[in-house]
Amino acid sequence: MADKPRLWITRRLSDATLERASRDYDTVINHEDTPGTAQDLIAASAEFDAIIPCHSEHFSAEVAAQLDPRLKIIANHSVGVDHCDLPALGARGITVTNTPDVLSDATAELAMLLMLGAARNAVAGDRIVRTGAWDFWSPSFMVGKQVTGARLGIIGMGRVGRAFATKARGFDMKIHYYNRSELSPEAAQGATYHSTLGSLLGVADFLSLHCPATPETTGLMNAERFAMLPDGAVMVNSARGALVDEAALTAALDSGKLMAAGLDCFQTEPGGNPAFAAYDNIFMLPHIGSATTRTRDAMGFRALDNLDAFFAGKTPGDQLV
Repeated sequence: MADKPRLWITRRLSDATLERASRDYDTVINHEDTPGTAQDLIAASAEFDAIIPCHSEHFSAEVAAQLDPRLKIIANHSVGVDHCDLPALGARGITVTNTPDVLSDATAELAMLLMLGAARNAVAGDRIVRTGAWDFWSPSFMVGKQVTGARLGIIGMGRVGRAFATKARGFDMKIHYYNRSELSPEAAQGATYHSTLGSLLGVADFLSLHCPATPETTGLMNAERFAMLPDGAVMVNSARGALVDEAALTAALDSGKLMAAGLDCFQTEPGGNPAFAAYDNIFMLPHIGSATTRTRDAMGFRALDNLDAFFAGKTPGDQLV
């Protein structure tokens, strides 16, 4: 109907999401499923009242300055919003929302997979069986690092960090964390708080990153901080690639400071870092932390819930600006 708000969905979302969006909005879907460019976003702002983008669409300050006044809301299909310049969008009077809560468990599951895969030689093990190269066994063959009972350091105890800690307790891991503020005893569930990053790193046999990418956290894990870890530590990153200095990561692996790493995100996406392919002790996945059917449906519905509230004259539950 002509009176429905006009909505552009920049990527191919779940079928359930697209069905609901098409029912309730005058919806245009990018069925080619290619990232929207800056010019695409600027052009769309003159044609649509709302956009549901993913983290692949970048609303920089430069883009925000050129958006048409018709665009009223950007309902992100993501919890992270480092692809949006929030102050610049807010200055243009554009409401921005995200999708917290619903992807915490799926991302935490993947972080656990990364930790186990890195610690137990999953890359090399899969390769030698798959290629028919497995023709030897001994007690010293492919010995990994045991997760059960180890000390786990978590940087960022938000929703995903806490979900990961809950799953790690199933392995009797000793949870330590560094956060902007100390959690309440109920939320911490016995985890040990560290007021400095250096204090946490010193006890992290395993380290998992769960903080957002900001100017302050870009390059958080650099050569200086890798050096603070116990020898033979394992690092997991299921948050954002910008958190890790990738040259410092490979240097830490080369020196043995790191035994292994598990990565679901990279500085360059898509594509990753070609240098990592030479390392059997880097277990890699292509940024699929929230990629389960249940979570994709929940993310899409959360974005639509925010749109529904906005166009009903209410404040969206996940409004950021």
